Amino acid sequence: MKKSSTQILALAVALAATVGVNALAQQATPPLEITRDAPDRYTVVKGDTLWHISGRFLEKPWRWPEIWQLNREQIRNPHLIYPGDVVYLDRSGAEPRLRLGRRVGGGSSADASGAGAGGAGLPAERLQPRVRVEPLEREAVPTISSTDIESFLSRPLVVDEAGLKSHPRIVGTQEGRVNLGPGELAYVRGLPGQSSGDWHVYRSAKPLVDPDTRQTIAWEAMFVGTAKLERNGDPATMRIVATTEEIGVGDRLMPAERAFPVTYAPRPPEAAVKGRIVSVYRGVSQVGRNSVVALNLGKADGLEVGHVLAVNERGRTVTDREAAKPEKIALPDRPVGHLLVFRVFDKIAYGLVMEASASISVGDAVSNPR
Repeated sequence: MKKSSTQILALAVALAATVGVNALAQQATPPLEITRDAPDRYTVVKGDTLWHISGRFLEKPWRWPEIWQLNREQIRNPHLIYPGDVVYLDRSGAEPRLRLGRRVGGGSSADASGAGAGGAGLPAERLQPRVRVEPLEREAVPTISSTDIESFLSRPLVVDEAGLKSHPRIVGTQEGRVNLGPGELAYVRGLPGQSSGDWHVYRSAKPLVDPDTRQTIAWEAMFVGTAKLERNGDPATMRIVATTEEIGVGDRLMPAERAFPVTYAPRPPEAAVKGRIVSVYRGVSQVGRNSVVALNLGKADGLEVGHVLAVNERGRTVTDREAAKPEKIALPDRPVGHLLVFRVFDKIAYGLVMEASASISVGDAVSNPR
């Protein structure tokens, strides 16, 4: 069936638009920048992180999935690298990429993807049957050090307003003491019937206010300790296991959660995001590298664990008094660092500051990295 001239014109316009969009997408993704002193190979050691390893090869560590050429599923769960593995930098193609090999015996060999034989400058080895001895269980290299965020991975951080009223609460203490420490007893009301196990104790939550809308978007709980249920009842009996601050009447409890994994590939968000830092944990006004901040972005905004965001100091507003008529102008934002999102709720997310060239403060802007 012949197409009309109108249909042909429409197809041509659509094709041109598609080509234009693809060209723009290619322009929007700059070439990978390799560090000046990038090694040809690097042997992974215990204590390494994906961020640390990628920083050896890339000027922008968050572009790690690109140099590995990972697909979407691998990005979300990239259990790729273990201590003892060898990372090779392959410069033979149009774009540099990393390949993974593994030490076998006294030498190095590549995986089936061609890590050791196809690229320029990479080691070639005649493979022979051999025995490889390694532990049955090995922990994959995490994205970031779990010690930096361990307390934030399993402890309550955000609760809703209804939760504040419904969560079990301490109504009495051992021998009427004002504050409790490890080993002492607390008496709790509001536990579900036949409860068991470990519980987290937290102080009454504070509201997190969006700096733009001035609306409360979440309630942040302050972790103060852990407790173990000894006897059900009304009240139930809990024994305090550990504390970060003294525990007393009025403190609330939540069931202990399992720790979330910290092995995922750092990457920029797929869609454009724009938000603000709404809180620095425990109320400090300014922070630097390895500090935890809360953002006014969450799942509803498309944010995911592993997303990397740029942090920009918001430009001040100044008055131009030399103009014909004095006017207020906004100075441009100033880049001050990058953070990695490690826990996401509906309307709020927590990020670890990975790089900071200046102090980072509540109110600073976050957006896609460049």
